[in-house]
Amino acid sequence: QVQLVESGGGLVQAGGSLRLSCVASGRTFSTNAMGWFRQAPGKEREFVAAISRSGESIDHADSVKGRFTISRVNAKNTVTVHLQMNSLKPEDTAVYYCAARAGAVASSRPNEYDYWGQGTQVTVSS
Repeated sequence: QVQLVESGGGLVQAGGSLRLSCVASGRTFSTNAMGWFRQAPGKEREFVAAISRSGESIDHADSVKGRFTISRVNAKNTVTVHLQMNSLKPEDTAVYYCAARAGAVASSRPNEYDYWGQGTQVTVSS
């Protein structure tokens, strides 16, 4: 059974930091690229960051470059993906989703991901 479980969301003041984590289990996710997406109320789901299977190739949305960093730790039966978020802004407020795709290459397209977590709420107050 495939599972992606996010954690680390919460309420933080503008300028603060949060670290999101996603544990993927149930299949060999070490062979998969992983990504983070977010969705604010009334808006479409948008790309935040992605990382390749090896971790050597990463991509961040322009809106978070220099503030957010994606990373991963591959273990035998699980993969943990982190999203370090610094200098948070009120416009970063959203539900953040972890996703995994069958391919090894990172992608910014949500329709290229096959598995999704349940999401974790991030709220940034001004």
